[in-house]
Amino acid sequence: MAIDPICKMDVDEATAKFTSEYKGKTYYFCAPGCKKEFDGNPDKYL
Repeated sequence: MAIDPICKMDVDEATAKFTSEYKGKTYYFCAPGCKKEFDGNPDKYL
């Protein structure tokens, strides 16, 4: 399980529909809104 960096929910990497690559690492999201928020300013959430 991965943790959504925005809302801190557990996300199953095998079934996650929303992902982003940043600095060579894949991040997983529970919903499109969390992905959009992360993509706008990734450093804020890491």
